[in-house]
Amino acid sequence: MPAKQVLPGRRPSAGKAAAGPLKGLRAVKVQGRRRPVPGARRPSGGGPLTRLRRTQRQLRRAWDRPLTAYYLIFGSSLLITVLGLVMVYSASMIKALQLGLGDAYFFKKQFVAALIGTLLLLAASRMPVKLHRALSYPVLAGTLFLMVLVQVPGIGVAINGNQNWISLGGPFMLQPSEFGKLALILWGADLLARKGDKGLLTQWKHLLVPLVPVAFLLLGLIMLGGDMGTSMILGAVLFGLLWLAGAPTRLFVAVLAFAGVIVALLIKTSPHRMDRLACLGATEPGKNDLCWQAVHGIYALASGGWFGSGLGASVEKWGQLPEAHTDFIFAITGEELGLAGTLSVLALFAALGYAGIRVAGRTEDSFVRYAAGGVTTWITAQAVINIGAVLGLLPIAGVPLPLFSYGGSALLPTMFAVGLLIAFAREEPAARAALAMRQPRSGWKRTVQRWKSMRRRVKTRPSGER
Repeated sequence: MPAKQVLPGRRPSAGKAAAGPLKGLRAVKVQGRRRPVPGARRPSGGGPLTRLRRTQRQLRRAWDRPLTAYYLIFGSSLLITVLGLVMVYSASMIKALQLGLGDAYFFKKQFVAALIGTLLLLAASRMPVKLHRALSYPVLAGTLFLMVLVQVPGIGVAINGNQNWISLGGPFMLQPSEFGKLALILWGADLLARKGDKGLLTQWKHLLVPLVPVAFLLLGLIMLGGDMGTSMILGAVLFGLLWLAGAPTRLFVAVLAFAGVIVALLIKTSPHRMDRLACLGATEPGKNDLCWQAVHGIYALASGGWFGSGLGASVEKWGQLPEAHTDFIFAITGEELGLAGTLSVLALFAALGYAGIRVAGRTEDSFVRYAAGGVTTWITAQAVINIGAVLGLLPIAGVPLPLFSYGGSALLPTMFAVGLLIAFAREEPAARAALAMRQPRSGWKRTVQRWKSMRRRVKTRPSGER
């Protein structure tokens, strides 16, 4: 039978071409294009080094997005607070039962404080910068008034030898010195911003007065109650504000040396503080169990291992470790959640600190720069002092871990300060533009946008019907 002739100008079909002598090839060239065949190997996008560089570029672009600081501040503070609530319940249940209270007694009080703090955080995150500046003087005046009331006999309450509390009735107590940190940051940032706008910060008199005298007034009132730890944090905030204001090195060193001499005298004249200083690096409780708390904090961390003994399975909280749910909650975290849990807490604080520094470094508003830097210094310094004491690297200062330890008086101003950082992160021009593009501000605009999108979908139906 004669073969079928092919007319000039016509090509055999793809199926017939595949059935001919080209059958079995990895790909068939049809009309100038190569069609891939299943099973054929595609060319790779590059070696491991090329893929690593591509991943680094993608991570860098994601890290440089306008809302990165906003999400870091909100997410890290939320996770620290939630994990802190869990650990407060786990670390305090034995103490509550020993006192004849319910096992969730301390947790309920901390949960109520967290709810109030959340309202303060949301309010602070929505306030404009002008309102924050307007609140600086009232907050400072109110804090000074409360700190003076603490020293009045019959009003102030002494706990563990420190008279820093005011009774609010029932089991609720207020520690005004915790609000002194927030007051100094708001007032100091507003003061430095106004002097900076007038070009006065180049003169050392305007740089120090009245910032340093007011800070020393707060420090004096705190030290009257015997709270050395809060004084150290307030001093760190003062140094942070001076550094952000561009204080010369000689002035900075002079103030630091003066503060160091005062701290040395306060420690030398107090046997209790000298005992705490002597417990640095201790591995045994020592004579009269002076280093009992420091040593058992190390025991708790050492027994945790990589992943801990399990949530709620701590041994040290059964009366061995004092202040397990307040100053030494990080030790209980290491015992129950292990090295993985403690590193997670450290990573969250590192993310919060980085985001605060990023907000302070990218803003053009001097008040925002000083306030964001002051809040970041406050939270970072307090976390370092608390964790350093638990690890035996620093003396026990009696300060809680921010957003994590038990204590409503410490939680409320800290959450308000986090709200400040969120507000400042939202006020960045690029972040404000990104938030505006993401969602219309008013409900009317949102309705109009939804109606327009519905009209476009109706017009593009295949049938052409409406």
